[in-house]
Amino acid sequence: MKLRETLYQVLFRRKNEDDIDDPDKEKLARVLNLVDLTALGVGSTLGVGVYVLAGNVARIEAGPAVVLSFVLAAFASALAGLCYAEFAARVPRAGSAYVYSYVGVGEFVAFVIGWNLILEYVIGTASVAKAFSNYIDALLDYPVKTTMTYLFPMNVSFLADYPDVLSFSLVILLSIILSWGVRESTMINNVFTVVNLLTVFTVIVSGLFKVNLYNWSIPKQDIPKSAKGGEGGFMPFGWAGVTAGAAKCFYGFIGFDSVATTGEEAKKPKRDIPLAIILSLTIITFAYCCISSVLTLMWPYYDQDIDAPFPYVYDKLGWTTLKMIVSSGAIFAMFASLLASMFSMPRILMTMAEDGLMFSMFSIIHPKFKTPLLATLMSGLLAGIITALLNLEQLMNMMSIGTLLAYTIVCICVLILRYKNDPDSDEFVKNQVIDEPETSSGFFKVVDKYFNLSNVDNANKETERVATTITVLYICTSALFSFVTVQHECVATNHQWCDDNDSNSSAFQPGCVLNTNNATTFFKHGCIENSIATYASAILAIGLLLLLLLLTRQPQSNKKLSFKVPLVPLIPCISILVNVYLMMKLDIITWIRFSIWLTIGLFIYVLYGMNNSAEGLKRKGELKNSRSSSAEPIHQISSINL
Repeated sequence: MKLRETLYQVLFRRKNEDDIDDPDKEKLARVLNLVDLTALGVGSTLGVGVYVLAGNVARIEAGPAVVLSFVLAAFASALAGLCYAEFAARVPRAGSAYVYSYVGVGEFVAFVIGWNLILEYVIGTASVAKAFSNYIDALLDYPVKTTMTYLFPMNVSFLADYPDVLSFSLVILLSIILSWGVRESTMINNVFTVVNLLTVFTVIVSGLFKVNLYNWSIPKQDIPKSAKGGEGGFMPFGWAGVTAGAAKCFYGFIGFDSVATTGEEAKKPKRDIPLAIILSLTIITFAYCCISSVLTLMWPYYDQDIDAPFPYVYDKLGWTTLKMIVSSGAIFAMFASLLASMFSMPRILMTMAEDGLMFSMFSIIHPKFKTPLLATLMSGLLAGIITALLNLEQLMNMMSIGTLLAYTIVCICVLILRYKNDPDSDEFVKNQVIDEPETSSGFFKVVDKYFNLSNVDNANKETERVATTITVLYICTSALFSFVTVQHECVATNHQWCDDNDSNSSAFQPGCVLNTNNATTFFKHGCIENSIATYASAILAIGLLLLLLLLTRQPQSNKKLSFKVPLVPLIPCISILVNVYLMMKLDIITWIRFSIWLTIGLFIYVLYGMNNSAEGLKRKGELKNSRSSSAEPIHQISSINL
């Protein structure tokens, strides 16, 4: 029993919000204002999503409804962004969701989130670098791909076709720039972000002259047989295509949380970081919706280029000059996105190393440049190797799950801290005793406690325990509901008939069906309804609403903050549900890779972090001092007796 309690205390030891700033620790330079932070959020996000992702999702997943996919992904990101903003107001320190979960949940959960954020930023950097390399290569008619595939082919299923030297060199170059200094790299980022926004504006305005509403309502019979066009119309692949596209479009919003990692470098973190998160998300969402609308209205969705859609469309329209202008702006944009992604990587490592959960060498700050030099160079080298060896699709599939989990735990932390019996609040309650009739049975006591029939206004230990229990039940129910719903989803799929001239045509035309009955219409694979799954989803949905009602009845902490998430618990609960649902949309291979990454992190925590944790060492020291002080009177009494 004692071992179990000790292990529980180790895994869930939490940082105090007021003790996270060490005055003796060497500080980073506070040089970032609201404009710098907003530009960092926009620059880190508005890159691959605009210039690559819109065409990719439109052609493969959603068609013209890619606009709805971006809106759905923006909705999920905005909910998480509000929770990030509240935590930035609570904990103005570098570390993003890692520090937030350390304060709200515990050390082990914080390590898991920090480990996931390392994955997010490393893979994010690698994927942007790969997209950047592919974009330049496509503009030049693929000279790098052709040469490297011929000289150094890599015939391995889980690796890229060739080592991408261009993307590797780019990541190493930017690592050196970031090591130079924050002020200098931020100035470069601001310039590139302005160029990016001007390019987006140019694309939108020029596209208005070629808008054709017919491209949003193309009938099925007008779609070429060789194209994957689905059912035609605005939603050719149905709602399932929109949600699958949203899971992919979510990649386009990853990076706005890099603003939350600048708590030690922002001039006014409690005011500017929440504002910067909200402003950057607003700008990004508007840009994505406009860009995807213009792209799919200018040219049919089934004929988009998945590597460089805008240069391809401009070539088709004969706009050569505009193609060069937009392509130049896209290069600047992806460079800014890459710079912002790499900005966050070493700061997560540095913060975890300062807390003793990662190797201490990553916490060293260069005395001249005031940057985490070794963490920047080592994380850049890792990202460079990954981007050289993996292809873009593999990188994008690895990103979403870790980020969605991090966003989910941030929302959970908001709920936990909002219902916490906070000693810093205006109406802190140590022990609140509720008068209950002695004749009331155990059942009525439970009902009274969970529905708060006594109308307790201030949070106390009892209400905190109740709120935590309801939150855990809501998370479990959300996961079960999302799993059942995703498994129940079904898409009626149309398959083309294979070419009669080729006896082995099904091997060369994936998705086609041999026409043995000389049919003249497409082969349609229908859905099989499952009534059990339908009833289960309905029951779980009712359970979610009931748990949300119970949580609404519990009293909240009255601690004053510069920013608070509105409509708690509704917004964090919806965010948890949406994030878990999008996680369930990911394939099993992504879950397996993610499990391997978590296993590696678990070994690091058990073998190094658990024993070197600064919080653990601090508590051991306090325990040792308390034991020695309590033992001192005993020795004095013993000497008197002698």
